[in-house]
Amino acid sequence: MNYYKDIPEIKFELENSPLMQRIIELKERNFEDKEQYDEAPQDFADAMDSYDRVLDVVGDIVGNIVGPNAEAVDAEGPHHEGGRVRYASKTYENLEAMNKAGLNGMTMPRRYGGLNLPVTVYTAANEIVSAGDAGFENIWSLQDCIETLYCFGNEEQRQKYIPRVCAGETMSMDLTEPDAGSDLQSVMLKATYDEENQCWRLNGSKRFITNGDSDIHLVLARSEAGTRDGRGLSMFIYDKRDGGVDVRRIENKLGIHGSPTCELVYKNAKAELCGDRKLGLIKYVMSLMNGARLGIAAQSVGLSQTAYNEALAYARDRKQFGKAIIEFPAVAEMISNIKAKLDAGRALLYQTARYVDVYKALEDIARERKLEPEERQELKKYSRLADAFTPLAKGMNSEYANQNTYDCIQVHGGSGFMLEYACQRIYRDARITSIYEGTTQLQTVAAIRYVTNGMYAQVIEEMLGETVAPECEGYKARIQAMAEKLNACTARVKEAQNDELHDLCARHLYEMTGDVVMLLLLMQNATRCPELFAKSLQVYVNLAEADVEKNNALVNRMTTECIENYRQA
Repeated sequence: MNYYKDIPEIKFELENSPLMQRIIELKERNFEDKEQYDEAPQDFADAMDSYDRVLDVVGDIVGNIVGPNAEAVDAEGPHHEGGRVRYASKTYENLEAMNKAGLNGMTMPRRYGGLNLPVTVYTAANEIVSAGDAGFENIWSLQDCIETLYCFGNEEQRQKYIPRVCAGETMSMDLTEPDAGSDLQSVMLKATYDEENQCWRLNGSKRFITNGDSDIHLVLARSEAGTRDGRGLSMFIYDKRDGGVDVRRIENKLGIHGSPTCELVYKNAKAELCGDRKLGLIKYVMSLMNGARLGIAAQSVGLSQTAYNEALAYARDRKQFGKAIIEFPAVAEMISNIKAKLDAGRALLYQTARYVDVYKALEDIARERKLEPEERQELKKYSRLADAFTPLAKGMNSEYANQNTYDCIQVHGGSGFMLEYACQRIYRDARITSIYEGTTQLQTVAAIRYVTNGMYAQVIEEMLGETVAPECEGYKARIQAMAEKLNACTARVKEAQNDELHDLCARHLYEMTGDVVMLLLLMQNATRCPELFAKSLQVYVNLAEADVEKNNALVNRMTTECIENYRQA
């Protein structure tokens, strides 16, 4: 089994976007590394072939090691021993396989020992690993915390830490505290400067830290005495080799058992300032969280893929009343809906990753030289697109992961409630995706300004102007009608000039936007490759139309009286 080769939709997303040419051109700096590094690609075709081979290796490891180990890892879980974490035994086998294959520091430059892969390719790897075991993906994928250190740390810190991550050392981002969950400006972990030893010292506790006993931590702490808001927070690097941090306990969780979620105690722990003081939350955590949110979107798509695989296999094999249950329309509909949401969500995921790739590559070039005027405009454009699409990709895909894994169990019937079937594990694993790295409600908050300022409407209008296959013209007209309802609802909410009405309608506008954008992306895919996507487009347009109509009705019926009723509830 190969979790890449067996899913042709992933390769399609990598090979069928006109943006990939630009992404590779920027990422490879016009292939300047080819003279210095044997593994560097010679041209565009060589780069694409290289990405294909890397993902083939990822797919093979996940299909033959990570996936088969998932049930044992889920059953055993990590252990808390002497203030430290010991992973489930099979997790070490997974890590060893990934390390031997050199699948770390994937997006980092070659000069630090990285693979210099685009975010889009790394996103594909994340999806593949998540399809095998979402809990293990949490450990392995936190390597992308190094992006924040690379972007905001100094060169000495890059030289010190990035090669270690590329060699396989693990990372974590230590943000949340017992009294500071989504409200990160309330973080109170104390950072004080030790004049005698010329270093910072961290004291306090952190909670719900994924992979909290990692080798290298990025830590949000309060460096400015007397402050109580985000302006007093800075980002720090903690190296486990220096000691000073103990794991108080490992949380006993519903799902993602392979990933240790820890409560940490900092006792005068030595740390380094990353970047400038006071920008920890305002600038650095925002960058860190955007990367993490894209990662959870990929994790969600991976879980949806596994839900589809499990449901389809069971429905073909299970016989009732003399025939396979997939032949019953009610079951076939559920499986078709899973596949349609999967394909639509994946299209949004990779479009977002491509936007991130362009702006991050241009930001990186800007550290080396002054950008040309057209490059500055390109950076501005794709930075805004990435900022707008990331919360959409994370929120919509995590909600779909929950729906798809739920339906996967339903296809299994009573068997799905039994622990020997994988569908119960992926159902439990999926539940966290709409909560961590920002709940769906927070993704709505992040996205809604792009609804009300017209940015999504502009993107939708541009996409509606693109040529589609003749057989998609009917769908295009239906999507146009949905977009008009979205625009009318947006105008109604804006004209009301009522903050509470705005907040109550935000989720409805967010979902309508997601439906229309994903439909347009899926229609593009169906135009290019109908054999892969035509059926999903046909199914998803019906689902989205019903969802848009529901949200349209709710927005139009929302009144000040409704607001009062919600408040009383």
